[in-house]
Amino acid sequence: MSWIQALLLGLVQGLTEFLPVSSSGHLMIAREMLGVDGEGFLDFTVTVHLATVLSTLIVFWKPICRIIAGLFKFRLNDETDYAFKIIVSMIPVGIVGLLFKDQVEALFGDSLTTVAVCLSITAVLLFFSDFAGSRKAETSAETGHRNGISYLQAFLVGCGQALAVAPGLSRSGTTIATGLLSGVKRDVMAQFSFLMVLAPIIGEQLLDLLDVVQGEAVFGSGIGASCLAAGFIAAFISGLFACKVMIAIVRKAKLSWFALYCVAVAALLFIFA
Repeated sequence: MSWIQALLLGLVQGLTEFLPVSSSGHLMIAREMLGVDGEGFLDFTVTVHLATVLSTLIVFWKPICRIIAGLFKFRLNDETDYAFKIIVSMIPVGIVGLLFKDQVEALFGDSLTTVAVCLSITAVLLFFSDFAGSRKAETSAETGHRNGISYLQAFLVGCGQALAVAPGLSRSGTTIATGLLSGVKRDVMAQFSFLMVLAPIIGEQLLDLLDVVQGEAVFGSGIGASCLAAGFIAAFISGLFACKVMIAIVRKAKLSWFALYCVAVAALLFIFA
C-alpha cells in the first residue's frame, strides 16, 4: 500500500463512516478499485476507525462532557437516564460481538456480492424510515419519554446496530432508520445514533489492540507507518466534516437520497463484481 492509496482509503472511511452508506462496504470496494493488497489491511481499518471515533468525540464533546458530569452527581437525572439508555442500546451488539462474532464473520464473508446485498438492505431501510418512520414520529402524540426516547426504543435501535456487522449494512443508516421507524423523532436520533456507537467501536478497537499486546497479532504488518499516518489524518479530517453534515441531514433532509445511492452502487456491484 502506498501513502496515496492510504490517503484515499482514509478519505473513504471518514466520509462514509457517518453517512448511511456503509464505511466497511465502501472500504472493500475502494480496496478492490485501488488494487490494495490484503496484507495488513485489517490493521489499517483499525487505524482509520480510531480516527473517526476521535472525530466523533470532538463533534459531540459538549454533550459527552455533560453526560459524564451528570453521572458523577450520583442521582437519576436526564444525563444518567440518557447514559442508561445508551447502555441498553449496547446490549444486542455486545451479545453478537462476544458470542457470535466468528460465526457472523464466516456467514457474511468478505465478497463484494455480500456488500451489494447488504447495500440493498440498507436502501430499503432508508426508504421505509423516510416514508413511514418520519410520518409516524411527526404525527404521533408526545410520548413523554425522558430525553425523547424510551428504553424499548433504545433496545430496538441497538438491535439494528447488532445487525449492521455485515459489510455494506450501514451502522449509522440502520440505527437511524430503526429509531425513526420505532417513533423516535429526527432531532433525538441525530445525536443518539452517533453517541450509542462510540462504546462498541472503541471496545472493538481495544480488543484488536489487546491481541497485539498479548502477541496474538502483529500490528502494522505489511503497512508502513507513513501509510497508517496518512490514512489516520485523512479519516479524521473528513470524518469531522461528514459527522457535522450527517447531523444536519438527519434533522432535515430525506434519507431516501442515500437509499438511491445505495441502490445504484449495489446494482454496479451485481453487474461487475
